[in-house]
Amino acid sequence: MAINVNTVYQTALFILNKEQRGYLTPSEFNNIASQVQLEIFEQYVEDLNQQLRVPTNSSQYGDRRKNIEENISIFEKHEPIVYSTTYNCFLLPTDVHRIGTIMYKEEQEAQRISRKEFLHLNMSKLTKPSTKYPVYIQKESIGGYDPNNPQTAIPSQQLVDVYPEIIKEDMSLSYIRKPKNVRWGYTVGSQGQYVYDPSPFDSSVSYNTPSEGSTNFEISNTDQTSVILKVLVYAGVVIRDPQIVQAAATEVQKTEQNQKS
Repeated sequence: MAINVNTVYQTALFILNKEQRGYLTPSEFNNIASQVQLEIFEQYVEDLNQQLRVPTNSSQYGDRRKNIEENISIFEKHEPIVYSTTYNCFLLPTDVHRIGTIMYKEEQEAQRISRKEFLHLNMSKLTKPSTKYPVYIQKESIGGYDPNNPQTAIPSQQLVDVYPEIIKEDMSLSYIRKPKNVRWGYTVGSQGQYVYDPSPFDSSVSYNTPSEGSTNFEISNTDQTSVILKVLVYAGVVIRDPQIVQAAATEVQKTEQNQKS
């Protein structure tokens, strides 16, 4: 279950304004919230790596490895990848965050190798890549900005070379996607105040203002406390209040220690 973006924003504002310490604008909050979500999301992977070294337990709700895998599972995807004649390689989806497994015909797993390893493998008929033993090499990503229109961003996209070169189709990818950016959307009230807009944000829709539509946190609602505390740490930096930074950072450390103890 996702974390409601309005709950986090209003809680952060309440704590900040209780002693008139400052104000966090929606734009500032959205940038901070997206960064916090990404940090916690990345920590899922690191925590899973640690738990893989620890024996699992039979507890229904206390199996940390199982809980972390459930947190990650909503970001897992499996899709076909398409060969680009423009770049002479396969294009990965634009939302790829971590590559899992690349498959040929859903039967043969392609092994990831370096360019140097490929040169060695290709020198022998015994080790040369084949449709039964395909390999791939990850290349530099494309993206950035449209040279004809510098204000238009081109989504970053990863590329891979697949060998043998006769493979031009039937490739698929299992991967973890990146969480969507958090967004507290709003309309402006009659007195110029921000009014929360709970409607889902859709990047393909043309809104009357760039502020309409919201996107909740996608990470587990069990991390709501950590999210609020981490938002407060960054908020303290934005409003230049070291007391907020110190107090929130201390609570973050306590929460992380309790989770790992």
